[in-house]
Amino acid sequence: MELAHPQYLWLFLIFIPLIAWYIIKHRNAHPALEVSTTLPYARLPRSFTEYLMHLLFLLRLAAIGCVIIVLARPQTRDSWRTSSTEGTDIILALDISTSMLARDFKPDRFEAAKDVATKFVSGRESDNIGVVIFAGESFTAVPMTTDRALLTNYINSIKMGMIEDGTAIGDGLATAINRIKDGKAKSKSIILLTDGSNNTGVVAPVTAAEIAKKYGIKVYTIGVGRNGTAPMPQQNYFGGIDYVNMPVVIDEATLKNIASTTGGKYFRATGNTVLKEIFSEIDRLEKTQMDVKHFSHTEDNYMLWAWLAIGLFVLELLLRHTVLRTIP
Repeated sequence: MELAHPQYLWLFLIFIPLIAWYIIKHRNAHPALEVSTTLPYARLPRSFTEYLMHLLFLLRLAAIGCVIIVLARPQTRDSWRTSSTEGTDIILALDISTSMLARDFKPDRFEAAKDVATKFVSGRESDNIGVVIFAGESFTAVPMTTDRALLTNYINSIKMGMIEDGTAIGDGLATAINRIKDGKAKSKSIILLTDGSNNTGVVAPVTAAEIAKKYGIKVYTIGVGRNGTAPMPQQNYFGGIDYVNMPVVIDEATLKNIASTTGGKYFRATGNTVLKEIFSEIDRLEKTQMDVKHFSHTEDNYMLWAWLAIGLFVLELLLRHTVLRTIP
Protein backbone atom coordinates (compact mmCIF):
# COMPACT_ATOMS: atom_id res chain seq x y z
CA MET A 1 0.00 0.00 0.00
CA GLU A 2 1.23 3.49 -0.87
CA LEU A 3 0.22 6.92 0.38
CA ALA A 4 -0.67 9.71 -2.03
CA HIS A 5 0.03 12.39 0.60
CA PRO A 6 2.46 10.92 3.17
CA GLN A 7 3.24 14.40 4.54
CA TYR A 8 -0.03 14.28 6.48
CA LEU A 9 1.48 11.58 8.72
CA TRP A 10 3.30 14.39 10.52
CA LEU A 11 -0.07 15.18 12.09
CA PHE A 12 0.45 12.19 14.38
CA LEU A 13 2.79 14.49 16.35
CA ILE A 14 -0.29 16.21 17.81
CA PHE A 15 -0.76 13.05 19.89
CA ILE A 16 2.16 14.18 22.09
CA PRO A 17 0.49 17.38 23.40
CA LEU A 18 -2.90 15.64 23.56
CA ILE A 19 -1.58 12.84 25.76
CA ALA A 20 0.34 15.33 27.92
CA TRP A 21 -2.80 17.43 28.34
CA TYR A 22 -4.85 14.36 29.29
CA ILE A 23 -2.33 13.26 31.98
CA ILE A 24 -2.09 16.74 33.51
CA LYS A 25 -5.86 17.11 33.44
CA HIS A 26 -6.42 13.92 35.46
CA ARG A 27 -3.66 14.67 37.95
CA ASN A 28 -5.16 18.04 38.71
CA ALA A 29 -8.76 16.87 38.67
CA HIS A 30 -10.92 17.94 41.66
CA PRO A 31 -13.27 15.38 43.26
CA ALA A 32 -16.94 15.77 42.54
CA LEU A 33 -17.86 14.38 46.00
CA GLU A 34 -15.83 14.77 49.25
CA VAL A 35 -16.09 12.44 52.30
CA SER A 36 -14.20 12.37 55.59
CA THR A 37 -12.65 8.93 54.97
CA THR A 38 -12.55 6.28 52.24
CA LEU A 39 -11.83 3.34 54.57
CA PRO A 40 -15.38 1.89 54.33
CA TYR A 41 -14.93 1.64 50.55
CA ALA A 42 -11.43 0.15 50.59
CA ARG A 43 -12.55 -3.49 50.47
CA LEU A 44 -15.33 -3.02 47.95
CA PRO A 45 -14.71 -4.79 44.59
CA ARG A 46 -13.71 -2.48 41.78
CA SER A 47 -16.22 -1.87 39.00
CA PHE A 48 -15.20 -2.75 35.42
CA THR A 49 -15.93 0.86 34.50
CA GLU A 50 -12.97 1.89 36.62
CA TYR A 51 -10.68 -0.08 34.32
CA LEU A 52 -12.32 1.52 31.27
CA MET A 53 -12.06 5.10 32.50
CA HIS A 54 -9.35 5.89 29.92
CA LEU A 55 -11.08 4.05 27.05
CA LEU A 56 -12.91 7.17 25.87
CA PHE A 57 -9.65 9.05 25.37
CA LEU A 58 -8.09 6.08 23.54
CA LEU A 59 -11.12 5.87 21.24
CA ARG A 60 -10.78 9.59 20.49
CA LEU A 61 -7.09 9.18 19.65
CA ALA A 62 -7.83 6.18 17.44
CA ALA A 63 -10.53 8.12 15.55
CA ILE A 64 -8.18 11.07 15.01
CA GLY A 65 -5.51 8.63 13.78
CA CYS A 66 -7.95 7.19 11.22
CA VAL A 67 -8.78 10.69 9.98
CA ILE A 68 -5.06 11.40 9.50
CA ILE A 69 -4.70 8.18 7.48
CA VAL A 70 -7.67 9.23 5.32
CA LEU A 71 -5.93 12.56 4.64
CA ALA A 72 -2.76 10.66 3.68
CA ARG A 73 -4.92 8.80 1.11
CA PRO A 74 -3.74 5.17 1.06
CA GLN A 75 -3.68 3.61 -2.42
CA THR A 76 -3.03 0.27 -4.05
CA ARG A 77 -0.83 0.39 -7.14
CA ASP A 78 0.02 -2.78 -9.02
CA SER A 79 3.08 -1.70 -11.01
CA TRP A 80 4.85 1.10 -12.81
CA ARG A 81 7.74 0.53 -15.17
CA THR A 82 9.46 2.10 -18.14
CA SER A 83 10.69 -0.06 -20.97
CA SER A 84 12.76 0.73 -24.05
CA THR A 85 11.33 -0.55 -27.31
CA GLU A 86 11.36 -0.06 -31.06
CA GLY A 87 8.65 2.24 -32.32
CA THR A 88 7.61 5.25 -34.38
CA ASP A 89 5.03 8.05 -34.29
CA ILE A 90 2.13 7.58 -36.71
CA ILE A 91 -1.04 9.56 -37.39
CA LEU A 92 -3.92 8.00 -39.31
CA ALA A 93 -5.79 10.74 -41.21
CA LEU A 94 -9.06 9.21 -42.42
CA ASP A 95 -11.49 10.76 -44.91
CA ILE A 96 -15.08 10.33 -43.68
CA SER A 97 -16.85 12.26 -46.43
CA THR A 98 -20.09 10.85 -47.86
CA SER A 99 -18.34 9.52 -50.97
CA MET A 100 -16.56 7.00 -48.73
CA LEU A 101 -19.87 5.10 -48.70
CA ALA A 102 -19.27 4.08 -52.34
CA ARG A 103 -19.67 0.34 -52.77
CA ASP A 104 -16.72 -0.52 -54.96
CA PHE A 105 -15.27 -2.05 -51.74
CA LYS A 106 -16.96 -4.63 -49.53
CA PRO A 107 -19.19 -3.56 -47.85
CA ASP A 108 -18.11 0.01 -48.78
CA ARG A 109 -14.96 2.15 -48.76
CA PHE A 110 -15.67 3.53 -45.30
CA GLU A 111 -16.06 0.19 -43.52
CA ALA A 112 -13.16 -1.37 -45.45
CA ALA A 113 -10.85 1.47 -44.41
CA LYS A 114 -11.93 1.18 -40.77
CA ASP A 115 -11.36 -2.58 -40.79
CA VAL A 116 -7.86 -2.35 -42.26
CA ALA A 117 -6.93 0.60 -40.02
CA THR A 118 -8.04 -1.31 -36.91
CA LYS A 119 -5.92 -4.34 -37.81
CA PHE A 120 -2.96 -2.08 -38.63
CA VAL A 121 -3.19 -0.36 -35.22
CA SER A 122 -3.49 -3.67 -33.39
CA GLY A 123 -0.26 -4.91 -34.94
CA ARG A 124 1.80 -1.82 -34.02
CA GLU A 125 2.16 -2.56 -30.31
CA SER A 126 5.16 -0.30 -29.63
CA ASP A 127 4.15 2.75 -31.66
CA ASN A 128 2.62 6.05 -30.66
CA ILE A 129 -0.46 6.34 -32.85
CA GLY A 130 -3.09 9.05 -33.18
CA VAL A 131 -6.22 9.42 -35.32
CA VAL A 132 -7.40 12.47 -37.27
CA ILE A 133 -10.69 12.44 -39.18
CA PHE A 134 -11.64 14.94 -41.85
CA ALA A 135 -14.38 15.75 -44.33
CA GLY A 136 -15.41 19.41 -44.78
CA GLU A 137 -13.36 20.14 -41.65
CA SER A 138 -10.94 18.17 -39.50
CA PHE A 139 -10.14 17.45 -35.88
CA THR A 140 -8.00 15.16 -33.74
CA ALA A 141 -10.12 12.19 -32.76
CA VAL A 142 -7.47 10.38 -30.67
CA PRO A 143 -4.21 12.08 -29.50
CA MET A 144 -0.92 10.17 -29.70
CA THR A 145 -1.15 7.06 -27.52
CA THR A 146 0.10 3.50 -27.15
CA ASP A 147 -3.30 2.34 -25.87
CA ARG A 148 -4.37 -0.12 -28.57
CA ALA A 149 -7.80 -0.74 -27.05
CA LEU A 150 -8.61 2.98 -27.07
CA LEU A 151 -7.53 3.35 -30.69
CA THR A 152 -9.37 0.31 -32.04
CA ASN A 153 -12.54 1.12 -30.10
CA TYR A 154 -12.61 4.66 -31.43
CA ILE A 155 -11.91 3.70 -35.04
CA ASN A 156 -14.74 1.17 -34.88
CA SER A 157 -17.06 3.84 -33.44
CA ILE A 158 -16.46 6.43 -36.20
CA LYS A 159 -19.74 7.23 -37.93
CA MET A 160 -20.48 8.94 -41.20
CA GLY A 161 -21.85 12.47 -40.73
CA MET A 162 -19.87 13.24 -37.55
CA ILE A 163 -18.59 16.42 -39.21
CA GLU A 164 -19.65 18.65 -42.11
CA ASP A 165 -19.41 16.98 -45.50
CA GLY A 166 -16.71 17.84 -48.02
CA THR A 167 -13.07 16.86 -48.63
CA ALA A 168 -10.58 19.17 -46.91
CA ILE A 169 -7.40 17.20 -47.55
CA GLY A 170 -5.16 20.15 -46.68
CA ASP A 171 -6.90 20.78 -43.36
CA GLY A 172 -6.79 17.09 -42.46
CA LEU A 173 -3.07 16.94 -43.19
CA ALA A 174 -2.39 20.18 -41.29
CA THR A 175 -4.24 18.86 -38.21
CA ALA A 176 -2.23 15.63 -38.35
CA ILE A 177 1.05 17.58 -38.62
CA ASN A 178 0.15 19.75 -35.65
CA ARG A 179 -0.52 16.66 -33.56
CA ILE A 180 2.62 14.69 -34.50
CA LYS A 181 5.30 17.38 -34.96
CA ASP A 182 6.33 17.46 -31.28
CA GLY A 183 6.69 13.68 -30.94
CA LYS A 184 9.94 12.28 -29.51
CA ALA A 185 10.41 9.48 -32.04
CA LYS A 186 12.94 10.05 -34.81
CA SER A 187 10.59 8.56 -37.39
CA LYS A 188 7.28 10.41 -37.82
CA SER A 189 4.73 9.37 -40.42
CA ILE A 190 1.23 10.31 -41.50
CA ILE A 191 -1.01 7.89 -43.38
CA LEU A 192 -3.58 9.94 -45.27
CA LEU A 193 -6.47 8.01 -46.76
CA THR A 194 -8.97 9.73 -49.07
CA ASP A 195 -11.17 8.97 -52.06
CA GLY A 196 -11.54 12.41 -53.63
CA SER A 197 -9.96 15.75 -54.34
CA ASN A 198 -9.55 18.82 -52.16
CA ASN A 199 -12.71 20.93 -52.53
CA THR A 200 -12.90 22.90 -49.28
CA GLY A 201 -10.88 23.94 -46.25
CA VAL A 202 -8.42 26.68 -45.35
CA VAL A 203 -5.02 25.02 -45.93
CA ALA A 204 -3.93 23.97 -49.42
CA PRO A 205 -2.65 20.36 -49.58
CA VAL A 206 0.67 21.46 -51.14
CA THR A 207 1.20 24.01 -48.36
CA ALA A 208 0.53 21.35 -45.72
CA ALA A 209 3.02 19.04 -47.48
CA GLU A 210 5.72 21.73 -47.29
CA ILE A 211 5.07 22.11 -43.57
CA ALA A 212 5.37 18.34 -43.09
CA LYS A 213 8.67 18.37 -44.97
CA LYS A 214 9.97 21.12 -42.69
CA TYR A 215 9.30 18.93 -39.63
CA GLY A 216 10.74 15.79 -41.25
CA ILE A 217 7.36 14.04 -41.38
CA LYS A 218 6.78 11.45 -44.10
CA VAL A 219 3.29 11.36 -45.57
CA TYR A 220 1.99 8.14 -47.12
CA THR A 221 -1.06 8.94 -49.23
CA ILE A 222 -3.67 6.38 -50.24
CA GLY A 223 -6.23 7.03 -52.97
CA VAL A 224 -9.25 4.81 -52.37
CA GLY A 225 -11.47 3.80 -55.30
CA ARG A 226 -11.41 1.45 -58.25
CA ASN A 227 -10.74 2.63 -61.78
CA GLY A 228 -13.71 3.70 -63.89
CA THR A 229 -17.05 4.05 -62.12
CA ALA A 230 -18.36 3.09 -58.69
CA PRO A 231 -21.81 2.98 -57.01
CA MET A 232 -21.95 6.36 -55.24
CA PRO A 233 -24.58 7.37 -52.66
CA GLN A 234 -27.06 9.98 -53.93
CA GLN A 235 -30.02 11.44 -52.06
CA ASN A 236 -33.31 10.87 -53.89
CA TYR A 237 -36.46 13.02 -53.96
CA PHE A 238 -37.91 11.18 -50.94
CA GLY A 239 -34.89 11.86 -48.69
CA GLY A 240 -33.53 8.34 -49.03
CA ILE A 241 -30.21 7.14 -50.49
CA ASP A 242 -29.83 5.63 -53.94
CA TYR A 243 -26.58 4.25 -55.33
CA VAL A 244 -25.73 5.51 -58.82
CA ASN A 245 -22.69 4.52 -60.89
CA MET A 246 -20.51 7.59 -61.21
CA PRO A 247 -16.92 8.22 -62.37
CA VAL A 248 -14.28 7.80 -59.67
CA VAL A 249 -12.44 11.12 -59.32
CA ILE A 250 -9.27 11.04 -57.21
CA ASP A 251 -6.76 13.88 -57.35
CA GLU A 252 -3.82 11.53 -57.77
CA ALA A 253 -1.52 14.35 -58.88
CA THR A 254 -1.95 16.16 -55.55
CA LEU A 255 -1.61 12.97 -53.51
CA LYS A 256 1.56 12.00 -55.39
CA ASN A 257 2.93 15.51 -54.87
CA ILE A 258 2.30 15.32 -51.13
CA ALA A 259 4.05 11.95 -50.89
CA SER A 260 7.07 12.93 -52.99
CA THR A 261 7.50 16.28 -51.20
CA THR A 262 7.66 14.62 -47.80
CA GLY A 263 9.66 11.54 -48.76
CA GLY A 264 6.67 9.25 -48.46
CA LYS A 265 4.89 7.18 -51.06
CA TYR A 266 1.58 7.23 -52.93
CA PHE A 267 -0.63 4.14 -53.16
CA ARG A 268 -3.79 3.47 -55.14
CA ALA A 269 -6.23 1.09 -53.46
CA THR A 270 -8.67 -0.41 -55.94
CA GLY A 271 -10.12 -3.08 -53.67
CA ASN A 272 -10.09 -4.62 -50.19
CA THR A 273 -7.12 -6.90 -50.89
CA VAL A 274 -5.00 -4.10 -52.36
CA LEU A 275 -5.82 -1.86 -49.40
CA LYS A 276 -4.63 -4.56 -46.99
CA GLU A 277 -1.43 -5.00 -48.97
CA ILE A 278 -0.79 -1.26 -48.83
CA PHE A 279 -1.08 -1.19 -45.06
CA SER A 280 1.16 -4.26 -44.85
CA GLU A 281 3.83 -2.39 -46.81
CA ILE A 282 3.49 0.71 -44.63
CA ASP A 283 3.77 -1.60 -41.63
CA ARG A 284 7.40 -2.09 -42.56
CA LEU A 285 8.20 1.55 -41.76
CA GLU A 286 11.52 2.44 -40.14
CA LYS A 287 11.42 1.99 -36.37
CA THR A 288 13.36 3.92 -33.73
CA GLN A 289 14.21 3.40 -30.08
CA MET A 290 11.68 4.93 -27.70
CA ASP A 291 10.69 4.71 -24.04
CA VAL A 292 7.22 3.41 -23.22
CA LYS A 293 5.73 3.76 -19.76
CA HIS A 294 3.53 0.94 -18.50
CA PHE A 295 1.35 1.46 -15.47
CA SER A 296 -1.47 -0.40 -13.80
CA HIS A 297 -4.71 0.79 -12.27
CA THR A 298 -4.46 2.80 -9.04
CA GLU A 299 -7.23 2.35 -6.49
CA ASP A 300 -7.90 4.50 -3.42
CA ASN A 301 -8.32 2.56 -0.15
CA TYR A 302 -9.24 5.34 2.27
CA MET A 303 -12.95 4.55 2.65
CA LEU A 304 -12.30 1.77 5.18
CA TRP A 305 -10.39 4.21 7.39
CA ALA A 306 -13.12 6.84 6.98
CA TRP A 307 -15.84 4.44 8.12
CA LEU A 308 -13.61 3.26 10.98
CA ALA A 309 -13.13 6.88 12.14
CA ILE A 310 -16.89 7.46 12.09
CA GLY A 311 -17.50 4.21 13.98
CA LEU A 312 -14.97 5.10 16.68
CA PHE A 313 -16.47 8.58 17.17
CA VAL A 314 -19.98 7.11 17.44
CA LEU A 315 -18.79 4.41 19.87
CA GLU A 316 -17.12 7.04 22.04
CA LEU A 317 -20.28 9.14 22.17
CA LEU A 318 -22.43 6.11 23.07
CA LEU A 319 -20.10 5.00 25.87
CA ARG A 320 -19.70 8.55 27.19
CA HIS A 321 -23.45 8.98 27.59
CA THR A 322 -24.29 5.43 28.76
CA VAL A 323 -21.92 2.93 30.37
CA LEU A 324 -19.06 5.34 31.08
CA ARG A 325 -21.16 8.34 31.96
CA THR A 326 -19.58 10.46 34.70
CA ILE A 327 -20.97 12.91 37.26
CA PRO A 328 -20.41 16.47 36.05
